[in-house]
Amino acid sequence: IRLHVGFLAISLAWIVGVYFADMSPREVMGGFPTRLFMTLVGVTLLFSVAQANGTLDLIAQKAVRFCKGNVGVMPIMFFFLSFVLSSIGPGSIASTALMAPMAMAVAGQVGIPAFLMAIMIGHGGNAGALSPIAPAGIIVNSVMEENGLGGYETLTFLNNMVAQTVVVLTAYFLFGGWRLLNRHHEGDLVVPSKHGNPMNRHEFEQKHWLTMGIIGTLLISVVFLNVDVGLGAFACTIVLALLKAGDESEAVKLMPWRVIMMVCGVTVLISVLDETGGLALFTRLLVDVSTTETATAIMAFTTGFISIYSSTSGVVLPMFLPTVSDMAQQLGDINPLAIASSMNVGAHLVDVSALSTLGALCMAAAPKQEDSRKLFNKLMAWGLSMTVVGAATCWLLFSVLLIGID
Repeated sequence: IRLHVGFLAISLAWIVGVYFADMSPREVMGGFPTRLFMTLVGVTLLFSVAQANGTLDLIAQKAVRFCKGNVGVMPIMFFFLSFVLSSIGPGSIASTALMAPMAMAVAGQVGIPAFLMAIMIGHGGNAGALSPIAPAGIIVNSVMEENGLGGYETLTFLNNMVAQTVVVLTAYFLFGGWRLLNRHHEGDLVVPSKHGNPMNRHEFEQKHWLTMGIIGTLLISVVFLNVDVGLGAFACTIVLALLKAGDESEAVKLMPWRVIMMVCGVTVLISVLDETGGLALFTRLLVDVSTTETATAIMAFTTGFISIYSSTSGVVLPMFLPTVSDMAQQLGDINPLAIASSMNVGAHLVDVSALSTLGALCMAAAPKQEDSRKLFNKLMAWGLSMTVVGAATCWLLFSVLLIGID
């Protein structure tokens, strides 16, 4: 029997929360990630319009031409674009939300594994997440300054960027990206028509220019006016419909509802675990076993593990960073900046998990032919593995080599 993971998770959350943890149904439903749901729906709706009217496919064609048909260069190109976009202001979530549909469209049509492309896009966005002008960077630097660790904005950004880049390059070669360098996509991409008959489009029409203009306006609004990317996407969809540049009814049919509910449903179950004190108990146990030699590895692992299913910049780091000074004082001979750096890097390395917003956005944009359950499992395994990778990396960098600490 194939059960939908999201619906199963919601059912388990109800049973455990109401009948074993003395929670009310309202409290259980309070764990539904409304903001994540609205962001996913808004962005996927807008880009489903762009997909339905052929804009994404044409952009994919131009991206292929820009890379001169070299399939192996395309993932690297999207990593760089996602990094730059994230660094200049909107942050990792907004950049991934805007880049994932385009990158996944390219991946599906030229044969790049969706899992590899998700890693490139997600870690690209996260590489720029702690930019001093990005939302996560502003939050982290503010909390660190309040706790006596101000003045390390550039170092915080560079530590995270280097860690993310090393992981991406490793994944690129580990999962066969280098083999793609020998492959070339010849000719134009095939774009399916509304009637299911394939046809080739070479030039942009008025509706395509309108679609790109609206998406560009959303991008500028997110960067310079701090517009919410999800809600802004809803408004952009309505504008395209009014201009008759897109059909929202057709777009709704193209939206990945199954994937959206899979991620949101599992998040409800995790929130019940959080409310019952399971996560707090687990965290206290890890902190209690920390020593001067192992503190960086343990805190990177702890923040990474919790960040798999929780907001890195909204929950994990604001909760853990204020403890840095006291922890360093109690442990003794350890620089508090080493602990803070481990928290920042460890928490961000796991954010391409299927339960994190970045992973969810990549899953939502995956090509139709992609098995969503397999992609979900791969991204979960990747996120979990990054807890160990992050712990080892932070121990080596901040406890052994003392990079950027002395």
